[in-house]
Amino acid sequence: MAISMETQLQTIFEDVVKTEVIEEAFSGMFMETAESERMKLISCLGAFKQYWSTLPQDSHEQCVKWIVRFIHGQHSPKRISFLYDCLAMAVETSLLPPRMVCQALVNSESLEWERTQLWALTFRLFRKIIGGVDYKGVRDLLKSVLDKIQTIPNVVSSAVVQQLLPAREVVEYILDRNACLLPAYLAVTEIRKLYPEGALSHWLLGSLISDFVDSFRPTARINSICGRCNLLPVVNNSGAICNSWKLDPTTLRFPLKGMLPYDKDLFEPQTGLLRYVLEQPYSRDMVCNMLGLNKQHKQRCAVLEDQLVDLVVYAMERSETEEQFDDGGTSQLLWQHLSSQLIFFVLFQFASFPHMVLSLHQKLAGRDLIKGRDHLMWVLLQFISGSIQKNALADFLPVMKLFDLLYPEKECIPVPDINKPQSTHSFAMTCIWIHLNRKAQSETNKLQIPIPHSLRLHHEFLQQSLRNKSLPMTDYKIALLCNAYSTNSECFTLPMGVLVETIYGNGSVRIPLPGTNCLAQGAITPLPMNLLDSLTVHAKMSLIHSIATRVIKLAAAKSAMALAPALVETYSRLLVYMEIESLGIKGFISQLLPNVFKSHAWGILHTLLEMFSYRMHHIQPHYRVQLLSHLHSLAAVPQTNQNQLHLCVESTALRLITALGSSEVQPQFTRFLSDPKTVLSAESEELNRALILTLARATHVTDFFTGSDSIQGTWCKDILQTIMNFTPHNWASHTLSCFPAPLQAFFKQNNVPQESRFNLKKNVEEEYRKWKSMTNENDIITHFSLQGSPPLFLCLLWKMLLETDHINQIGFRVLERIGARALVAHVRTFADFLVYEFSTSAGGQQLNKCIEILNDMVWKYNIVTLDRLILCLAMRSHEGNEAQVCYFIIQLLLLKPNDFRNRVSDFVKENAPEHWLQSDWHTKHMSYHKKYPEKLYFEGLAEQVSPPMPLQPHYLPIYFGNVCLRFLPVFDIVIHRFLELLPVSKSLETLLDHLGGLYKFHDRPVTYLYNTLHYYERHLRDRTNLKRKLVHAIMSSLKDNRTPGWCLSDTYLKFGMNPREDSAWIPDDTYYCKLIGRLVDTMAGKSPGPFPNCDWRFNEFPNPAAHALHVTCVELMALAVPGKEVGNALLNVVLKSQPLVPRENITAWMNAIGLVITALPEPYWIVLHDRIVSVISSPVLTSESESVGYPFQLLDFTACHQSYSEMYCSYVLALAHAVWHHSSIGQLSLIPKFMSEVLKPIVKTEFQLLYVYHLVGPFLQRFQQERTRCMLEVEHTHTHTHTHTHTHLVGPFLQRFQQERTRCMLEIGVAFYEMLAAVDQHCTHLSYMDPMCDFLYHIKYMFTGDSVKDQVEKIICSLRPAMKLRLRFITHITKMEPNANTANANANANSAQQQQQQQQQQHQQPSAVSSPAPQANPGPSSVPLSVAQ
Repeated sequence: MAISMETQLQTIFEDVVKTEVIEEAFSGMFMETAESERMKLISCLGAFKQYWSTLPQDSHEQCVKWIVRFIHGQHSPKRISFLYDCLAMAVETSLLPPRMVCQALVNSESLEWERTQLWALTFRLFRKIIGGVDYKGVRDLLKSVLDKIQTIPNVVSSAVVQQLLPAREVVEYILDRNACLLPAYLAVTEIRKLYPEGALSHWLLGSLISDFVDSFRPTARINSICGRCNLLPVVNNSGAICNSWKLDPTTLRFPLKGMLPYDKDLFEPQTGLLRYVLEQPYSRDMVCNMLGLNKQHKQRCAVLEDQLVDLVVYAMERSETEEQFDDGGTSQLLWQHLSSQLIFFVLFQFASFPHMVLSLHQKLAGRDLIKGRDHLMWVLLQFISGSIQKNALADFLPVMKLFDLLYPEKECIPVPDINKPQSTHSFAMTCIWIHLNRKAQSETNKLQIPIPHSLRLHHEFLQQSLRNKSLPMTDYKIALLCNAYSTNSECFTLPMGVLVETIYGNGSVRIPLPGTNCLAQGAITPLPMNLLDSLTVHAKMSLIHSIATRVIKLAAAKSAMALAPALVETYSRLLVYMEIESLGIKGFISQLLPNVFKSHAWGILHTLLEMFSYRMHHIQPHYRVQLLSHLHSLAAVPQTNQNQLHLCVESTALRLITALGSSEVQPQFTRFLSDPKTVLSAESEELNRALILTLARATHVTDFFTGSDSIQGTWCKDILQTIMNFTPHNWASHTLSCFPAPLQAFFKQNNVPQESRFNLKKNVEEEYRKWKSMTNENDIITHFSLQGSPPLFLCLLWKMLLETDHINQIGFRVLERIGARALVAHVRTFADFLVYEFSTSAGGQQLNKCIEILNDMVWKYNIVTLDRLILCLAMRSHEGNEAQVCYFIIQLLLLKPNDFRNRVSDFVKENAPEHWLQSDWHTKHMSYHKKYPEKLYFEGLAEQVSPPMPLQPHYLPIYFGNVCLRFLPVFDIVIHRFLELLPVSKSLETLLDHLGGLYKFHDRPVTYLYNTLHYYERHLRDRTNLKRKLVHAIMSSLKDNRTPGWCLSDTYLKFGMNPREDSAWIPDDTYYCKLIGRLVDTMAGKSPGPFPNCDWRFNEFPNPAAHALHVTCVELMALAVPGKEVGNALLNVVLKSQPLVPRENITAWMNAIGLVITALPEPYWIVLHDRIVSVISSPVLTSESESVGYPFQLLDFTACHQSYSEMYCSYVLALAHAVWHHSSIGQLSLIPKFMSEVLKPIVKTEFQLLYVYHLVGPFLQRFQQERTRCMLEVEHTHTHTHTHTHTHLVGPFLQRFQQERTRCMLEIGVAFYEMLAAVDQHCTHLSYMDPMCDFLYHIKYMFTGDSVKDQVEKIICSLRPAMKLRLRFITHITKMEPNANTANANANANSAQQQQQQQQQQHQQPSAVSSPAPQANPGPSSVPLSVAQ
């Protein structure tokens, strides 16, 4: 029968500890000799060893636990001591694994502090054998020991303290950096889990823990951005979408990597940052991004709620000091914005309405803030009126509590002047009461909420107005009734009916629209913005729903009558309200457009596209790209092959493509990686070229390709490949030279053979001979309009006019038969043919004849529209002399005849761009079209042929467009083409002189200037006059429609805008300080601000800071000063002592410089690298003497600045952090190269190395996360398209992103070690080994894992012994045999302590040198889960 393990073990150990009767009788009088003790030990171990060898592996742990239980069951300290000696010997002779023994000891339930002798003996044994445990085991044991110490109560007898101390000694030994039992980084992680920030360690451990944690403060500092809590983003700027601004949604803290003791302010809730972002118009997407809020998941965010409440309180405080409200001032804009924010966040349940109202009551109680009460109630009414029908009354009743607080009047509040829009705010509380009362009556218990006495007059006025059936549009009575009764359909019908009838037209009056055979309903005056602003969101939603429904009905009925101009303009105005997005722009794109298309209501479709082109503002990019996709599919439908509609579709698509923001391109197009065809044109070469130009500009401005030389594996490769399959084409060398290098390489590899000029000329002559020789009319029409025949017909018409000055009727019929879509190819060939003709013309009389014919084709015969012909010419890829001829033709077309110049001049003179303020747009529009009618169906040709052909084409309605506005996006492209070719600079100046006024109507003039100056920085560097001319032309076009000071600074206007014959104006430091100060004041919300107030809903930029940033960058790029000098001057704003820069606000100035300099081209920001090099090479950091001070103090910018002890090196560090914090990941990707090629050769001292660590350390997280984000974006697309093809397409991208991220991290990681090796070689003594090693372990556990192990192993092996032994856990170097005994470990620890004492005598700051404890089983290294959480 098998004997159980317990029985056998009991036999072995009881034999050893049993005593004779006589020993028990004379207890304490018998003493064992050392020899007999040793014999007992040997016999016990011998017996145990024999038994242990027979045990299966899986029983080992159970066996050790039994032994510990047996020992702890003994009561004699002598026996326990003897048995512990047995265990120690078993471990020392490698019979038992030390980790297993230690775990069994510390986890024993019998190990209690009350058994003080057992406690002391156990931890002495623990201390003796732990040196043989591998480092991960030591980490786990540290946690267990700390947990065990936590069981000791706070109050114990002083008599037992001495017995408890061995446990402390164990912790001390584990944490001893000289013993080096484990990476200190793992130890601090366990300690911080048990004792988080602010928690005190157990009294038994004294200052041991706090001192150890404090030794990691330098490492935490190395990983912290200087002044991070004071850095702010510009909302909707490209940098604002990165991970730098993420906050924890429950605590509002920064997500910090690792369990390090960061500075206290980094653990604080970042309420200032969230509050600042919330204050900015159009910031809701950024708020969701910062807090990780998802519209699909309803999650209440208490911190967001608190900030919204605080923002309302702030608005109440502001209202107390403002005299007027409806003057477009700061207060009005703030309340308008608050209303929009509140609706969004409460609607998506990120904030709770009743909680917010109660919190508001609490914060306003006793404050006596009365002036803003009506505006507050107006904001609350917005939400209440729209949601009270779907929610319980109890959710809204807290508003009455707020009413009692804010409306303490005992007498009735008088009725305000209802001719003023502000009156709707005064009535808000009464409207709330009406909604609450109606809800109360509709509920089962039929509650009655009596009208408060103070509101009685208001209520009576509304009741009386409701009885009056004729409501005038001259005051705000209609708005008041809509707001009060929007939830009561009986009462609501009347006022809403009046509004609707005003804009629909009554059906009897009809008015003509431009073109022929186009009539519309007679209402031409839209609802004014003041009135729409005075309607609650609920009333606006009813109005927009009514309009959309009517349009869909008319489309379905195929009504011959066009929509009333008033309705179209009012609908456009309603789409500007973000708070009605679901019924507004979302409904427009996803419901209205598809329905209208399905009904084949081409007139309405044309109207909607016109609205999108000329009346939309701040439409989110995903809606714009969705529309672009619709347009490409629309272009393929046979019914759209009609001159006017085809022109409109192409013009709208061109606007959408060229208007894409640089930071929008990548996020939007990565959504279509699975099927790039949907966002590309299958047949329009011009649209695809425009997309490539946009892509080139976007990747340049965002530095996407920085440091890369190929598009292989990037998101744009498939897009470019698809374009080349659809519309193969080449680029002229002068255009290609402006592309980022990877794009240049792609087009050089994918070169397309071009048709020679000779062949083109020959083919045209051949076709012309056929034209002249063929006699049968039908054969001629069939031959020249046949699909697939050479697209040369416009060239033939040109030759007819050149030779006969006449086109016959057959020519007209062929044009009609070819159709709008196919005619584009003819225009393209014609553009090439023209260049050939003009190149070979003899000049003089013949040239004039050519020009005359060309203009006749555009203006007299209406064969091709000017904007299409210019676009085709501008997009051709001619080289050298031919390119100049092409641009010469463009110039002649635009300027030689008066036709276009007159149109531009009259349009600019008679119209203003602020359409939202106008009530007579339609009248001006019609008078312009009467003077300059648009002819899109070859009407001129029909009149000229003989005999003339009667032509009455049915025009689609035109509400906003004309040739001038259609030409604007083409003009943008023309300017860029002219900039690329040096010899045509003068021609460009002439064009700007004559046509620059058109930029008055550009919807993004500053952005266009910014993109142009940024993208062509290299080309414009030495062409300062042209730069100035471009800026002057665009800015002066707007001077009559903008408040002075809206854009360029007075100093620049005075000195920089005027051409100086002698020398260019070189600005001084004061100029740069004032320019940066303007941005600082704007971001600080200074009132009055540096820029005039405006309605941001219709502005080019979404908020004041975005406007300030872009105009600042435009002005800096426009200076006649090299980018390097401007960059240095910007750095000097804070690096030199400047009287205009206040000390107490220095980080705000650094923040502004970071924003500006990263938004400029590379030559402007790369100068920071030179400053860093000069600092690292400075005596302060190259000196090896200790006189400089403690480096971590020296580099703590905030503390030094507050104590007036900062140095230049800490200023540069803080500024570099501010700049890199705002940098795109593309700009940051230059850091690895900068480190390895520039910094590595010059880093020789500890101070230099620590400076580099401080510099780069905080940005490792972005390298890791943002490369991952690229992957996630692609993976997100991947998960939504489960197709084999998609996997095939996306696979390479994931791999590329993974490789890119790893490559950056590897390069930086390896560079850190290589610099360390150089410092190790150069320096005799190293004083700061611990912080350096801790930082390298931080990188291993948080970022790289084992990926750098192979590259750094050799480096670590070459380091001095003390450093090598510290870093051995990174490469698993063991300098001792696994079986080395613990005595050796202790000896090494002692010698290390002696070395440390010697060093401490030489250096004031603590340093340490270590030898290893033996590693029984180091095991494979990986990032432990307990660390990299």
